[in-house]
Amino acid sequence: MVVKKRGIVGVVGLGIMGGAFAENLRAAGWRVVGYDIAAARRRALARKGVEIAADAGEVARAAPTIILSLPKPAALAATVDAIVKAKLPRRVVIEASTFKLEDKEAAEAALHEAGHVLLDCPVSGTGIQAKVKDLVIYASGPTAEIKRLRPLFADFTRLVQDLGVFGNGSRMKYIANLLVAIHNVASAEALVLGMKAGLPPELVYEQVKVGAGNSRVFELRAPMMVKGRYDEPTMKVSIWQKDMDIIGSFARELGAPTPLFSATLPIYAAAMSTGYAMQDTAAPAPCSKPWRGSGAARGK
Repeated sequence: MVVKKRGIVGVVGLGIMGGAFAENLRAAGWRVVGYDIAAARRRALARKGVEIAADAGEVARAAPTIILSLPKPAALAATVDAIVKAKLPRRVVIEASTFKLEDKEAAEAALHEAGHVLLDCPVSGTGIQAKVKDLVIYASGPTAEIKRLRPLFADFTRLVQDLGVFGNGSRMKYIANLLVAIHNVASAEALVLGMKAGLPPELVYEQVKVGAGNSRVFELRAPMMVKGRYDEPTMKVSIWQKDMDIIGSFARELGAPTPLFSATLPIYAAAMSTGYAMQDTAAPAPCSKPWRGSGAARGK
């Protein structure tokens, strides 16, 4: 099958999510120009057909539309600065990371002053989902630009929601991630209860999956908990801590009570302090050891 050429798109940040964006766009026929500060990620994506630029400014010089998938606000500020200093014609920048709204607003102001457009487009989904384009984009900003870019979004996601004014995308992402935090810990709690009751974790997983207690998070993360293996992360605990801090700050500013979300905080903190910082967020599951069965399961 011949893939129709789509045009040029830039991707800055070729980690778990950004790397999946770049691979899917390349497979869909886009010429993808990318950059990441990590040499290993640059080499990995070059093998997938992504053209690797020397820096973020070079990405912007090559591509009229640039997707940002970055780990920290400092990386966003540095990338925006590089685009501004390049003194280019109008560029549209899709900010797909999860940051505090004030960080995105500062980036939007700087790019606007330089004649560019920033869209606030955080992504709902995990790294596993990103690989198969099972992602939702919470897009916010100029509606005309979101509409124009729908063919691009369709080549690395399954759904794009236009949520209106700039910043609404991030607000919606905080709400969605609050639920992810709770569902993740709830999934671990349920599996541990089942194991202590003498049920094999595989059985618990299969039966919850077909019942009323199921969730997308359970389906995605419980298999890792069952195996006790978290070394192929779809979201690293260290990055997730950044998201948790953002959600907590957002809720406090609004005076919104979050007792269930707050109850998950020490569990993720424990994962950070016990060597799981670079592993998947399923790692807070206290069922990381292989299951050997209880007395009930062994017939005692």
